[in-house]
Amino acid sequence: MEHTTAPRIALIHALEESVLPARRAFKSAWPEAQAFDLLDTSLAVDLSNKGKLDQAIIDRFLALGQYAHSTGEKQDPLQGILFTCSAFRPAIDAVKRNSSVPVLRPNESAFREAFDYGARVGLLVSFLPSLAGLSAEITEQAADQNKSIQIIGGHAKGALEALQADDEETHDRIVAETAASMKDIDVLILGQFSLARARVKVQEVVSCPVITTPDAAVRELRRLVSKS
Repeated sequence: MEHTTAPRIALIHALEESVLPARRAFKSAWPEAQAFDLLDTSLAVDLSNKGKLDQAIIDRFLALGQYAHSTGEKQDPLQGILFTCSAFRPAIDAVKRNSSVPVLRPNESAFREAFDYGARVGLLVSFLPSLAGLSAEITEQAADQNKSIQIIGGHAKGALEALQADDEETHDRIVAETAASMKDIDVLILGQFSLARARVKVQEVVSCPVITTPDAAVRELRRLVSKS
């Protein structure tokens, strides 16, 4: 089948604050991609209210994945899906199992890159429900790759609320202050797409490499699509 020269990529978001970081990553690392956005902010709200990821949320992710596939046409089919919502791993994995194109969770690419820097991995979030799930995910991924790691978690409390109130300066300050408090780490992962905007300020206050999830994800998705 003949494809267009611009790969069609679906970006699926549960937080509005993830849209711009994903777009910036594509502009920097894969500008020729034809990326489009699907946004459902009720997913993050419902997960927080329920306190757990249930089958109803998984079914909604499956519906989003099916919709993403339906947007393509014969000569311009969907070629990849990138989820930007870090607290929904089981739901994203369900989409992976039902997809004919590469599907990436938001953090798995960043985790793979982080393992190259050392065993003490800092993991910083601003959406607290993400921390437990991401810690479990990175631990499992490390075991699959025969890596022994220690996770040092950090919660930038109040940063997401500041960003949602359009107070970007306060967001970045809180994230940088939290990063500076995370001692004895070999690498720091900013564990949500919305945190990527603070990378420069974070790098100013830590001596280890800083990895952002959107940049790592776009780099890997580009490789996967080029092979498919």
